[in-house]
Amino acid sequence: MAETKRLYYDDCYLHDFRATVIDLADDGRRAYLDHTAFYPTSGGQPFDLGTLGGIAVRDVIDEDGRIAHVLEKPIAAGEIEAQVDWTRRFDHMQQHTGQHLLSAVLVDLYNITTLSFHMGAVTSTIEVDAQALETKKIERVEERCAEVIAEARPVVISYEDSSADLGLRKESKRTGTLRIVSIPGLDRSACGGTHVRSTAEIGPLQIRKLEKIRGNVRLEFVCGLRAVRRVREDFRTLSEISRLLSVPFEETAALIAAQIEKTKGLEKTAQKLGSELAQREGRELYAASAADASGIRRATQTGPIDEAMRARAQAFVAGSKAVFLAVCENPPSVLLAASADSGIHAGDRVKAAVTAAGGRGGGNPALAQGSVPTADALRSVVEAISK
Repeated sequence: MAETKRLYYDDCYLHDFRATVIDLADDGRRAYLDHTAFYPTSGGQPFDLGTLGGIAVRDVIDEDGRIAHVLEKPIAAGEIEAQVDWTRRFDHMQQHTGQHLLSAVLVDLYNITTLSFHMGAVTSTIEVDAQALETKKIERVEERCAEVIAEARPVVISYEDSSADLGLRKESKRTGTLRIVSIPGLDRSACGGTHVRSTAEIGPLQIRKLEKIRGNVRLEFVCGLRAVRRVREDFRTLSEISRLLSVPFEETAALIAAQIEKTKGLEKTAQKLGSELAQREGRELYAASAADASGIRRATQTGPIDEAMRARAQAFVAGSKAVFLAVCENPPSVLLAASADSGIHAGDRVKAAVTAAGGRGGGNPALAQGSVPTADALRSVVEAISK
């Protein structure tokens, strides 16, 4: 069957059109038209949404030249009215043209090439051939993009033969006639996506985040209404932080940094005091414990096996002939500490008990820890260790 004629190639602003359903599949839920303005997922740009004959389009797929429209429910063959979701389409046009501009400016200013592009529902990203990008360079890139946007340069679509010297930003592997999207004086790219008519329609372009990936840099950016909404959200967030801290916007970062350092200091102090308290509790527990018939003082405690529990256990067995067992129910686990003169090898005893119960664990003669899969297994481990 003949390829679907793509109306968006020549008119990206066409969103209402009439077409004929010439083929169906999946019991009428997959429709093929003689021509379509719906863009299928391709080149990093997601598919359009909308309706065919009043039925919602859930996906648009390029099937080797034929475009399939996946529908919410079956449709009949024949002539239909079609509508592309214009809000979504124009958003995609802004992001995609913004990507062309951003990639072209990176090459123009710093000879940094774009390796890939992905348009998400909230932000878009490009991966560029650079190991790092300094803040000053990013700021200059944003400013240059803003300058070109303000100049309202036309975004031109043309069709040219691949055999000609096209001067493309990135060489195309396609042959024959290529669809070229150009920003005069700045960029020429082979592209089948949808684009705005003027750089002015891109709206604000904001680089949101940078991260390293595969030895390259990934840039997250937003354009147009997305940028406006994100700036508004940022302003609201910063306003709330400023209100909670009772300081002007420009002082929030310094104050938060100071509070973080203060908190780190308090956490270290708390950990030190907690360890000292646990050690004291361990010594007091040892002093209050009576030796059993074998002359060993034993203590068992339940609770999380954390640094405080370990400190308590080690302080207890710092005394002569002492054994300390800690039992945690969630997750099922045990800790065993033993003094050197207790005659007990903590590591061997824990490993044998938890292995027999289907768990894992071990340690050295003085301190060992293990875990088991169930509460029943934990009870059997406690019984085995306590013998």
